[in-house]
Amino acid sequence: MTVLGDSVRVTLLVTGAFEELGVRYAVGGSLSSSLHGVMRSTLDVDIVADMRLEHIQPLVGVLSPEFYVDNEMMREAIEHHSSFNLIHYETAFKVDVFIPKPRPFDQMQLERRAPATVAIDPERSLYVTSPEDVILSKLEWYRMGGEVSDRQWRDVLGVLKTRAGGIDLDYLRHWAEVLRVSDLLERALAQSTL
Repeated sequence: MTVLGDSVRVTLLVTGAFEELGVRYAVGGSLSSSLHGVMRSTLDVDIVADMRLEHIQPLVGVLSPEFYVDNEMMREAIEHHSSFNLIHYETAFKVDVFIPKPRPFDQMQLERRAPATVAIDPERSLYVTSPEDVILSKLEWYRMGGEVSDRQWRDVLGVLKTRAGGIDLDYLRHWAEVLRVSDLLERALAQSTL
């Protein structure tokens, strides 16, 4: 396993279940920003998953031996395009699953996802959001959180600095305007000297 250890192992259990059920997903949040930017520990993982009501029972069947799962929380999340969580019994590691909202940006995250190798011997991979989508999502969370989360801001800067030269600035600026975080993006770009 990689330096992320248990978080990757638990995440692979969930993403493996999604793949088995044919559910499109993309790992985002801190795990994705660590893979694209600067590594840091995390207490949970965020996954955008295009789940439907018919996926609930099969997912519960696959995951319930190792995870606390709540059928009703899943149903509500799917119906309201919100989120639910899964808690791994052995490690208490939490997986937050976000159902895409009916807005173009959420769909773009799934369309632009890419495989990332997260473990070797044996090699294991999962789908992660693109560097640009990680940046945009974190800027949106930073704004919604009152612009006080140093972690979110450091994650954004870490991806920008690590991926310098490989970032699609036109894409970033377009979606930052749509998401109303253009001012934050420009400040981050200035701080990362891009």
